[in-house]
Amino acid sequence: MSHKTTAEITLNGHAKRDPHDTEVVAKANRRQFSVAYKKRILAEVDGCSQAGQIGAILRREGLYSSHLTSWRHQRERGELAGSQGRPAKSEAEQELTRLRQENERLQQRLAQAEAIIDIQKKVSQLIGLTLTNSQPDEAK
Repeated sequence: MSHKTTAEITLNGHAKRDPHDTEVVAKANRRQFSVAYKKRILAEVDGCSQAGQIGAILRREGLYSSHLTSWRHQRERGELAGSQGRPAKSEAEQELTRLRQENERLQQRLAQAEAIIDIQKKVSQLIGLTLTNSQPDEAK
C-alpha cells in the first residue's frame, strides 16, 4: 500500500511534489516513462502546428526538450516499436551479467575472509600463540 504525503499532487498519472514542501528527500527517484506514454507524447508533439504548442505540452507534462530528443532517437532506432520499454537481452548477455554479479559477490567474500584471517593472525600474535601452518601459503 502506497502512502502519499500531503505535499504530493497527482497530475497526468505522475506524482508531482508541491513546490512549497520543504521536506528533503534522501535520494531522488529517476522518473521512468512507459513506451505507450512516450509514443503518445511524441504523436501529440508531432501534431503541433502553431508556435508555443510544444512548450505548452512540455510544461503540462513536466518534461524537458531533451526527453523529446532522446525519445525521437529511440523511435528512429525502433526501440519504441514494441510494447516493452527495453529490448530483451539475449540469453548470452543474461548469463554474462549473472556471472559478473556472482564473480563480484565471490570477490567480496574472499576479501572479507582474508581480512578475518589477518585479524586472527594479529590476535594470536598479541596473545602469544604460535600458529602452525599445515599448508604453505601461496605466493601472493
